[in-house]
Amino acid sequence: MGAKDLFHEAVKQALLKEQWIITADPLKIRIERVKFEIDLAAEKVLAADKDERKIAVEIKSFLNSSVITDFHSALGQFLNYRLALQMSEPDRTLYLAVPIDTFESFFQERFTKEAIRFYQVKLVIYDSLQEVIVEWKE
Repeated sequence: MGAKDLFHEAVKQALLKEQWIITADPLKIRIERVKFEIDLAAEKVLAADKDERKIAVEIKSFLNSSVITDFHSALGQFLNYRLALQMSEPDRTLYLAVPIDTFESFFQERFTKEAIRFYQVKLVIYDSLQEVIVEWKE
């Protein structure tokens, strides 16, 4: 099993507060001999139409000295995980969980915004201290 991100439990608690049911911690996927471990899988029944929504969340802290290096790593992981999910669980939507301070700084840079738009990265912005989801960005 891979190492859990520093804020893994904070994001997990934030999802639970929003009535998500954690169904895997981590979500393990295998495509032939290639193995993947996405941090969390969760499900929620939407009351209005009784549809079930399935998500997977890859959690990142962005605490290394080079935020661009962290971003390169996170984006590469996200793209590979999204492809693996499309191949194995196409009804599950992948999100990249990003701390609010990183979102309010680095993720406001022109390059970062364009990369998120171009690669269609869905974000979950979280507050690790309050253990809450601040925003979902589709």
